[in-house]
Amino acid sequence: MTGARDSGVRTAHTSELTAGELRAVRSLLDAAFEGDFGDEDFEHALGGMHALVYEDGELVAHGSVVQRRVLHAGRALRTGYVEAVAVRGDRRRRGLGGLVMARLEEVVARAYVLGALSASEAGAGLYRARGWSAWGGEIGVLGPGGPERLPEEEGSTYVWTPPGGVRLDPAGRLDFDWREGDVL
Repeated sequence: MTGARDSGVRTAHTSELTAGELRAVRSLLDAAFEGDFGDEDFEHALGGMHALVYEDGELVAHGSVVQRRVLHAGRALRTGYVEAVAVRGDRRRRGLGGLVMARLEEVVARAYVLGALSASEAGAGLYRARGWSAWGGEIGVLGPGGPERLPEEEGSTYVWTPPGGVRLDPAGRLDFDWREGDVL
């Protein structure tokens, strides 16, 4: 897209983002999450595809999707995990979060059999409105010491199956691959 850095939406891999763009993303996330977005959270958002929304040359919305493996019913599923979805405070309720999610869902639909994310109470409505559903079964992680249940993630983990994606057992457990910060 011509002029994407000035106005519009840009989709890019982390490796395509400049140091300045990564600083702008981090700044947006720190402000949007009111200081409740740590270094591990930022690390989790890197290494995949980003949707960046610009208005008048300024970053106003962001989200990323990274690959994770999810063990479910004896299968390891290639999952696009959505991270770091945020809209600048003065630009909220204008459809920018939906624009970010539409771009990320395109990535998930092309590259993965399942989409997943962990939603805050404030963000859950956006995801539900887009067809994502809260996982009703147990949530776990394949931690360094083996599988470990994460009850605090139950009810806030949402999944989305793209057309042609995998069928899930709604009573089954989802065990996500481990990454720093997942297990205390």
